[in-house]
Amino acid sequence: MKSIPTWAKLYLLALVLRLIPVLALHDLGIGLDDMFQYDMLGRSMAAGNGFRWYAEEDLGIMRQFLPVDLLTPGDYDPVRGIETSFRAPGYPAFLALVYTAVGTGATRFFWARLVQAFIGAALAPLTYALARLVFPESAKAARWAGTALAVYPMLLLYPIGLGTENLFIPLLLAAVVALLWADRTVDWRVIALSGVLFGCAMLTRSVIALAMPLVGLWLWRQRGLRRALLLAGVTALVVAPWVARNSMLYGKFTFIETSMGYNLHMGYHPKTTGTFTFGPSLELLPYLDDAERDAEGMRLARQFITEHPERFWPLAALRLGHFFGLEKRILTYFYSNNFFGPIPLPALVALFLLFTLPFVVLSVSSALAVIRARRNPAAWLMLAVLVGYLLPHVFILAEPRFHLAIVPLLAVFATQAWEGGRAALATAQRARLALAALLVALLFFNWGYEINRDRARLQAVFGPEGNRAHLDY
Repeated sequence: MKSIPTWAKLYLLALVLRLIPVLALHDLGIGLDDMFQYDMLGRSMAAGNGFRWYAEEDLGIMRQFLPVDLLTPGDYDPVRGIETSFRAPGYPAFLALVYTAVGTGATRFFWARLVQAFIGAALAPLTYALARLVFPESAKAARWAGTALAVYPMLLLYPIGLGTENLFIPLLLAAVVALLWADRTVDWRVIALSGVLFGCAMLTRSVIALAMPLVGLWLWRQRGLRRALLLAGVTALVVAPWVARNSMLYGKFTFIETSMGYNLHMGYHPKTTGTFTFGPSLELLPYLDDAERDAEGMRLARQFITEHPERFWPLAALRLGHFFGLEKRILTYFYSNNFFGPIPLPALVALFLLFTLPFVVLSVSSALAVIRARRNPAAWLMLAVLVGYLLPHVFILAEPRFHLAIVPLLAVFATQAWEGGRAALATAQRARLALAALLVALLFFNWGYEINRDRARLQAVFGPEGNRAHLDY
């Protein structure tokens, strides 16, 4: 009997680990947050009502928890709700497919999570494939990279939530793998496939659109203008119908989603540091008309920047810090609100380290990989995607969870540092050693600053009755 291929072993390992929390929490509901909105959109699409949300029944649920005066538009339909463009359509469409198959009863969340576990498990073999394409001489390092994604704690839990990352990260990773494969095979059909995947990723989270010029320039340099135009054209064809729908809805050009005003308001707000902050996050909630909300958010952000220009660059630096922040929010929020009951301090500290250390190890190792860097066009593509994805968050809004999309890329870079070991340090150029040391120092400075900033919250979590500290998200 033939041995099981490495990619299959990685997929099975990743799948089993993701199924454990999904099955253990099979009757878990959802929170009144992004998940509630995605669920509304998915149910609406499954029912044939189109991309609508906040029907009267859903508004009633929301008012029970958030007593706000809602500004409903004149054409409000209490049965079907309001046509919206605030969210990108990719993830709600995925939920609609699941709901169409299993119904919209109480078990729909379990089935969505189950499907997400199967999709999320693909990150392990895709990361393995990416590493083999970028560093074909390092089969062992590729296995390490795939294993890192198979066991990465935060990604094991993500299928439990109804969130875009469950679809966006596999789509983005598959698009990069397909493009690198196309570069190796010089096959226009694989370039087209990559364009389809990039387009689907954009329809799931439009922020990746800002990376596409860098990706296109990379392909132009590698394989010429015609293939770069092919990639751009296919990607544009995938997103064009939704852009046309939104533009007709508002009578002006409108891109994939109209959340920019809301995000800018959160990113440039007197009471925030460029990240999601409960309180300010509710200020634009009364606006159910997307165009009004977007315009008001843009106006408030412009006003803040005009009145406080000296805060523009410091906020950008803080957002960069938030992007590379520790993955501690989910644990501290759920534990402090007594979802698990009291946990002995040693076990709680172990859980905290379990969720925070993996990203520390991968990001520090990626910085150290600078020591072994050499001319590698495939690695330049990964850097183009990483930079193109990072910059919008630096200048708009950032949270630690946003860096999950680059964890596969970091894993591939990190394994090069692991494989090089002390021999690489001994033969490294001084300039590269200095750059690696600077990057590592900045990372640890950021995490130290973060822990000091959140000292009071962490003391509440790890102190007596920490499970009843009731911290906000």
